[in-house]
Amino acid sequence: MTSALSAPTVPAFFADAPAILVHDALSEFLGAAEGGIVEYRYADAVKLAGHSCPTVAGAFMMARAALRALYPDPRELPERGEIRVDCRDARDAGVTGVIATVLGLVTGAAGDGGFRGIAGRFVRRDRLFFEQPLASGEVRFTRLDDGRSVEAATRLDRVSGDPRTSWAMSRCLAGQASPEEAALFRQLWQDRVRRVLVDHADDPSLVDIFPVSR
Repeated sequence: MTSALSAPTVPAFFADAPAILVHDALSEFLGAAEGGIVEYRYADAVKLAGHSCPTVAGAFMMARAALRALYPDPRELPERGEIRVDCRDARDAGVTGVIATVLGLVTGAAGDGGFRGIAGRFVRRDRLFFEQPLASGEVRFTRLDDGRSVEAATRLDRVSGDPRTSWAMSRCLAGQASPEEAALFRQLWQDRVRRVLVDHADDPSLVDIFPVSR
């Protein structure tokens, strides 16, 4: 039994995944982050989603790629809370809800249950939408300060999994896996996540970015 006081452990490669730096005016206003500078790591997305998988990793990398496209000047940090996110699919379609959860973490965009703001400032509500018409991607990101938009689509098929993964997963789900088979499944599963986050961190084929004309 794991002690509540023991330090949590995560796969070592989590620390090798790229970070996303943003400026959060609300955090700065309330003193939650010095200068409003907030760093998001893959481990933060895992804690929010409750698990580590290619979908969570892909959503994190999609957010990174889209923000880099919207804020190409390295001296300018993305403004968390000032970005609208439009998803092509319904909230309950496939893994859309999981993807939106990660994107909301990084961008601050929230649905109708989001933060309503303070005296008209720092609003996060009604900035995350589903079943929206998109031209090319799965998700559209829009800067609210100047209206610039990009659409993005993650291509996880370009990071193939080990062919043994499905077999090992089925053994685990059926309760038939030996301890060695269960360990193999976990290793194979997280190795694909590692390759998405680390080996393909700067691979332009992982996330397709489509500029949106205004």
